Amino acid sequence: MKKITHAVIPVAGFGTRMLPLSKSVPKELLPLGNRPAIHYVVEEAIAAGIKHIVLVGHAQKSAIENYFDVNAELDNQLRQKDKDALADSLNWLPEDVTVSMIRQGKPLGLGHAVLAARPIIGEHDFAVLLPDVVLDPFTTDMTTDNLAFMIEAFTKDNHSQILVNEVADEDVHKYGIAQLRDANEIDQADTNASFKVVGFVEKPNLADAPSKLAVVGRYVFSNQIFDYLANTEASVGGEIQLTDAIDALISKYGVNVTTMRGDSYDAGDMRSYMQAFIYFAEQQLRGDAS
Repeated sequence: MKKITHAVIPVAGFGTRMLPLSKSVPKELLPLGNRPAIHYVVEEAIAAGIKHIVLVGHAQKSAIENYFDVNAELDNQLRQKDKDALADSLNWLPEDVTVSMIRQGKPLGLGHAVLAARPIIGEHDFAVLLPDVVLDPFTTDMTTDNLAFMIEAFTKDNHSQILVNEVADEDVHKYGIAQLRDANEIDQADTNASFKVVGFVEKPNLADAPSKLAVVGRYVFSNQIFDYLANTEASVGGEIQLTDAIDALISKYGVNVTTMRGDSYDAGDMRSYMQAFIYFAEQQLRGDAS
């Protein structure tokens, strides 16, 4: 059985929803508590067994790659001041984990960003984690839940997996909504479960929505998705849509959705980001006090 060890994190977006905060600082590096948002996303990937993380960015996003690198000058300064524990905490990536960065080149959409990682991913199956979406690490076990569950499910049946979560009626029109093969089989309990999906409807009205299960921003893909992305024509806004390639993958190989455990936060939306910052800070302060 093939184990997924590669992940793609697209970080090329300009973060217009987070302006003016994101004017000079990449939105992925904006803090949630005492760590940048992308720190939690990479931690999640590593906890799920990922060993090679590919950041897809552009020239103005090199600070993200630098965050995961060793700052030798800072490290030396801290150790000279007998702050070894602090220095060690900054170099937290396990030795067997690699973080690479590749440039998207042109802003042609999420599908194009995923395709840009192909020279590094090669023939491997892989996960995709959208950095705007941060899953709550305080109430779930990242070694078994959500992405880890999806990877395990893929290992068993080789069906690509897409994480979904039920949203409120008034929010259905904001998301891609899953249409299940059997709508009666879904269990709304807070648990990971995998179901066959027929397709997705992009931002439907509530009356036309096939369910209230919205795409969360975690994917596990068979390598075949690259071929579909390479042959997908640009559509809305001149962009290559990931959903178009997923539809093709569904028709040929079948795709499952996985229901999410816990909560997620949109760290690319100002209101949700501020709520997430307070929540993460409170959890960290509670942990420091215990």
